[in-house]
Amino acid sequence: MSTPRRHMHLGAFFFGVGHHLAAWRHPDVDPGAASRIESLKEWTRIAEEANFDAIFFADNVGLPGPPDAVVAKNALWYPLDPLITLAALSQATTHIGLVATVSSTYLPPYHLARKYASLDQVSHGRSGWNLVTSGSDFEARSFGLDQQLGHAHRYARAHEYVRIVKGLWDSWDDDAFVHDKAANRFFDTAKLHRVAHEGEHYKVHGALQTPRAPQGHPVLVQAGSSGDGQDLAAATAEVVFTAQQSAQEARAFYSGLKGRLAAHGRTPGQLKILPGISPFVGRSQQEAQDKFDQLQGLIDPVLGVGLLSTFLGNVDLTGYDIDGPFPQDLPVTEGWKSRQELFAGMAKRDHLSIRQLYEKVAGARGHWTLVGTAESIADELEQWFTTGAADGFNVLAPTLPHGLRDFAELVIPELRRRGLFRTEYEGTTLREHLGLARPSHRAASPRTTGS
Repeated sequence: MSTPRRHMHLGAFFFGVGHHLAAWRHPDVDPGAASRIESLKEWTRIAEEANFDAIFFADNVGLPGPPDAVVAKNALWYPLDPLITLAALSQATTHIGLVATVSSTYLPPYHLARKYASLDQVSHGRSGWNLVTSGSDFEARSFGLDQQLGHAHRYARAHEYVRIVKGLWDSWDDDAFVHDKAANRFFDTAKLHRVAHEGEHYKVHGALQTPRAPQGHPVLVQAGSSGDGQDLAAATAEVVFTAQQSAQEARAFYSGLKGRLAAHGRTPGQLKILPGISPFVGRSQQEAQDKFDQLQGLIDPVLGVGLLSTFLGNVDLTGYDIDGPFPQDLPVTEGWKSRQELFAGMAKRDHLSIRQLYEKVAGARGHWTLVGTAESIADELEQWFTTGAADGFNVLAPTLPHGLRDFAELVIPELRRRGLFRTEYEGTTLREHLGLARPSHRAASPRTTGS
């Protein structure tokens, strides 16, 4: 009996009106589309018709800046609350997974647990939580802090936060609500499991009102690639989004992270690793190159430098020659450490100036950019997928909906021709799409958890 062929997993990553820094300035792009639910429904239907595993919304909790003159040039944020948006999109779709970012730093664990349990209910088991700890001072200022918490401190809090959230998701057994009118009993008290947690960072006593989610727990996604981020992912994540520039780097990350799982009693199949890709697809190589060059030509240098500054932890680059060597003596900050290391490494390895570096990352902020035909892009994805570099990919369309439609109509048929991607959904939940088991109930006995 032959073993079914392994299929890659694909996420459609929505961010503004496209991931390229200049996407909103493209003549074919509607700059205000990301603020309208009708547009988001259209994009989601494109992804669902192509059988993507999930759509994914990044988010932050504050408007970047000042200076506002720089922010005014930038449309790289998500204007609507992602969880409210996903709840709306769940009613316009039937199968595709619905994943959004929520920061563990700025939302109490009870609120997050209830929101995602509710989203899983209204979507019939299609929700996923992308856990971030937030990495910018402008977000901290939105919550009354002068600057963000230290990197290690944020991740220590996140470990505890996840334990509490999982305990709250297990407030009820699957069959706790008996609705017995004759006996005047709405639920079985033996199947209620209150959380009693007193830890270093949080104190939580209580339980959710929301019944246990159709998936048991919403799928837990994580995007940090720093040492602290990988420790958190190995302990808790079921999907990891990562930024890698070469197959060699991706294989090292893939084997290294999966190698950490055994220490937490987990197996490699319990974690799916999806590097980000930004594909410029053409029916010829020249058509693809023209699409890429057009967007690159729309980059504002002020915004390019601002992008680097943000990901480097608000390091001021204005005093450096934009066409001189990228500085290698920049201070280490408490922000996005893995992205800081990635950018500095790219500049050093390829001898890039500041301008050359922002041009290189403007399309996908450090994720892998591919420019080519459906066949050549499929060749690259297949090579990563079959050589231990990825379980699939998170697709960062340069423009929306155009770049997403190009990938869906051109690349996915080629992947299917090679037997690398599904032709239809085989289940209805996000866990089923990803081949992840439904978690058993952790709190059946005893009734306390999290400490």
